[in-house]
Amino acid sequence: MSDRLSVLKTYKLYVGGKFPRSESGRVYEVTDAKGKWLANAPLASRKDARDAVVAARKAFGGWSGATAYNRGQILYRVAEMLEGRRDQFVAEVADAEGQSKAKAAAQVDAAIDRWVWYAGWSDKVAQIAGSSNPVAGPYFNLSAPEPTGVVAVVAPQESSFLGLVSVLAPVIVTGNTAVVVASERAPLPALSLAEVLATSDLPGGVVNLLSGRTAELSAPLAAHQDVNALDLTGADAGLATELETAAADNLKRVLRPRAADWSADPGTERLLAFLETKTVWHPMGV
Repeated sequence: MSDRLSVLKTYKLYVGGKFPRSESGRVYEVTDAKGKWLANAPLASRKDARDAVVAARKAFGGWSGATAYNRGQILYRVAEMLEGRRDQFVAEVADAEGQSKAKAAAQVDAAIDRWVWYAGWSDKVAQIAGSSNPVAGPYFNLSAPEPTGVVAVVAPQESSFLGLVSVLAPVIVTGNTAVVVASERAPLPALSLAEVLATSDLPGGVVNLLSGRTAELSAPLAAHQDVNALDLTGADAGLATELETAAADNLKRVLRPRAADWSADPGTERLLAFLETKTVWHPMGV
């Protein structure tokens, strides 16, 4: 028998392409469905949330200015990296959600496929969201979708990996940057996903992942003047109402929480949720 001690993993936040601990130095215990200790996760603070917004804003210009084809390539690379670490994520999802290995494997496979699905939409969404508009005059009138900006995402609480991917991928494939509050009860798959994102050619700051108390982190994000939109999928009804009220101070775009079957065909709703429409007039013959 070997008396070797295993190396315990230190989970960290993911902000601006780096892996800091919470500035407060706080952690909280994460347990499995049976109450068994799994790890200490960083308990992010309001300052961590503000730092994540700064990083997301800094990254927005370069990411939104990248070609749609390039963004699609990077999302596909995320899927490639996840495929190579599939067993790790199956184990983490099984522990986090109290599922059998078979059910956890199905979730991980669906999450990998979802990255590929959204990657394929990267250079096609403009065709369904844009148009050439008929006008009564000698003008071209064209409408094209543009990313909204920095999107704060409250990730699903009950689907720590497939649900997370389902809300994150459509935000970034359309050129937005994201600050994500991971599932409070089961943050470890999200924090491990950060390691994949960091090695998949995704520029630092495009995705920023925070773990901790959902209400504590989402409140400053909802009120932040440099956050342009909110996805409240993981907020309960009471918290969602509070966050919508805070967001109204600077007219954020808000996607309200609703029941979701994460295994179902995702459709295009989330692709279109955080896009703005720019219309350009141009005289003919010039």
